[in-house]
Amino acid sequence: MLKEKMENAINDQINKELYSSYLYLSMCAYVQSKGMPGIANWLKIQAQEELTHANKFFDYVHERGGRVVLKAIDAVPVEFGSVVELFEKVLEHEQFVTASINYLADIANEISDHATRSMLLWFIDEQVEEEAGVTQILDQLRMVEGKGQGLFMIDKELATRVFVDATQTA
Repeated sequence: MLKEKMENAINDQINKELYSSYLYLSMCAYVQSKGMPGIANWLKIQAQEELTHANKFFDYVHERGGRVVLKAIDAVPVEFGSVVELFEKVLEHEQFVTASINYLADIANEISDHATRSMLLWFIDEQVEEEAGVTQILDQLRMVEGKGQGLFMIDKELATRVFVDATQTA
C-alpha cells in the first residue's frame, strides 16, 4: 500500500510525464512546419516515450492499492526558436524531469518505501540515458551551427529512430 505522501508525489509525476508528452508533440509540430521531418520523428517518439512513462507510474499506483488522480495539463509553448534553442529546451526539460524523479526517490528513502525505490531505479537509469542522448544531439547541432548540410544530415539520422516501449522490458 502506498503512503499518501508517495501517492500524491507520483500523481504529480504522472502529470509531469503527460505534460512532457504534450510538450514534445508541440515541438514536433513546430519542426515539422519548418521542414525537418527527421527531428519531428525524434520528438514524436519522445512524446510516445513520455506517455509510456506516465502509464508505468499510473499502473504502479494501482498495483500498490493507490488511486490515480489526474490533473489539468498546463499549456505548452508553441514557438521554440532555432533547432539548437529547441534542443537546449529539451535538455533543460529532461534535467527538470530528472530532478523530479530524484525527488520521488528521496521521498521513497525518507518513508522507507523499498518497493517504490526499486521501481524508481528504472526511471533514474532512463533519465541518465535521456540526458546523454539529448546532449549528444545538441553537441552535433552546435558543431554544425544548426544549419546547412550538417543539419540536413542530423535530420536524416534522427528520422531513423523507431519507438520501442522500454517500460515493457523493465
